[in-house]
Amino acid sequence: MNDPACTFCRIVARESPAHEVLRDDVAVAFLDVRPLFAGHVLVVPVDHVEALPDLPVDQVGPFFERVQALSLAVRDATGAQGTFVAMNNVVSQSVPHLHAHVVPRTKGDGLRGFFWPRTTYADDDHASAVASAISGALGELSRPG
Repeated sequence: MNDPACTFCRIVARESPAHEVLRDDVAVAFLDVRPLFAGHVLVVPVDHVEALPDLPVDQVGPFFERVQALSLAVRDATGAQGTFVAMNNVVSQSVPHLHAHVVPRTKGDGLRGFFWPRTTYADDDHASAVASAISGALGELSRPG
């Protein structure tokens, strides 16, 4: 399922550019273009669903397995102490396609409450480097150790 009017469906279909960190048959993850911090990733299901209640039950586990893996990869790739994982359902959803935010967090980083300033990447090379670091960290997590 794909909605040609949906920004995230266009990214999933590779019709719009994104700094991808994960792509498989369940989800696509990419850097947020207006990150809270460098390494802020959005994880979207491949199929278009608007909100979490719309995600078929059999897809919930696999989707959140990707979110869980990315919470570690983002932490490790950015040198953060942890991550903030969040999801809006309809209200405050800037794109009406289910997406989980995975944001690197460090004690004293300045995030308070739910009104956070956004930042930008220095340039496309900076965004590419951060995306590559997260992809690399994700690959390391999936290797037997």
